[in-house]
Amino acid sequence: MKFIVSSSYLLKQLQVLGGIINTNNTLPILDNFLFNLDGNSLTVSASDLETTISSKLDVESSEKGAVCIPARLLLDTLKTFPEQPLTFTVEDNNTVEISSNHGKYALAYADGEEFPTPVELKDPSSTVVQGDILATAISKTIFASGNDDLRPVMSGVFFQFSSEGLTFVATDAHKLVKYTREDVTAPETAEFIMPKKPLTLLKGILAGTEEDVAIEYNESNAKFTFENTQLVCRLIDGKYPNYEAVIPKENPNKLQIERNQFLNSVRRVSIFSNKTTHQIRLKIAGAELNISAEDVDYSNKAEERLTCDYQGDDMQIGFNSRFLTEMLNNLNCDEVSLEMSLPNRAGILTPIDGLDEGEQVTMLVMPVMLNN
Repeated sequence: MKFIVSSSYLLKQLQVLGGIINTNNTLPILDNFLFNLDGNSLTVSASDLETTISSKLDVESSEKGAVCIPARLLLDTLKTFPEQPLTFTVEDNNTVEISSNHGKYALAYADGEEFPTPVELKDPSSTVVQGDILATAISKTIFASGNDDLRPVMSGVFFQFSSEGLTFVATDAHKLVKYTREDVTAPETAEFIMPKKPLTLLKGILAGTEEDVAIEYNESNAKFTFENTQLVCRLIDGKYPNYEAVIPKENPNKLQIERNQFLNSVRRVSIFSNKTTHQIRLKIAGAELNISAEDVDYSNKAEERLTCDYQGDDMQIGFNSRFLTEMLNNLNCDEVSLEMSLPNRAGILTPIDGLDEGEQVTMLVMPVMLNN
């Protein structure tokens, strides 16, 4: 088996696929890329058992065969080459020889048969979403998902597809993000929970692409196909919590403020907050927002005054500054609105501008008890 491929083209594809490989795999075969050659088409795959991603590459060859090549060794080697054609030859002595313009490198390979085969989806439902829309939906929600092993359903992003639109939700019980697209619909209603790792990979690959992504899914797996790449992953098993129930409907107190100004104030003031609670206090009266924090143990305190547009009763409410910062950071708008009902009920943060047609983002942040 022998093929010729451009070094930088191969490296670019392998770096994407390498994102799925774990540093400490239980099965040694998972430390490899599977190279499957069929004439001019080379399919390279990587897997961690839960997720398998593969890409088709154009190469010069007329042969067939499959081998597993050590991923780390191959990536480290490719990174050092300037752009040039590389010739891969599978030798009889169980090594793959790579010939460049200046040298030869031999790597031990494993048999292609040993590599786990990706799951075939039985009777899948499918829908098509533009790559950039999917990447935006993932990046707007994934930061809010949890890391709690005891509640695996919360460690992923909840996909809800219907003929009215697509909804993506993530929560860790302290914060919640719901991202909706009404301009993209699915032929039938479906819901599933996607794990974080394959989503992070998709977000990186799809950002800014106009390509359509075909999403197929059934009870246990999902498959994403676009350009020359496909990703198959196992879904998180379980029932997602009823998130609609925690979003407060009546919020008479509405605050409108410039996002950047609010974010910078929260960042500055939070430096002076308690290092374990990260608590900051928002005190709103009339058109003035007072943001303060205090760390009693070290006698550190800070307060800032901002002007804002506020309708509602004067109120004081406490938030964890890290959650607030993360959320404000994740919005790309100029003005935000914060709606509240009571100091012990969640606040709802939404962008006022900067959204596409049919796009909606709702962020919910739980308050913290203020110690007066």
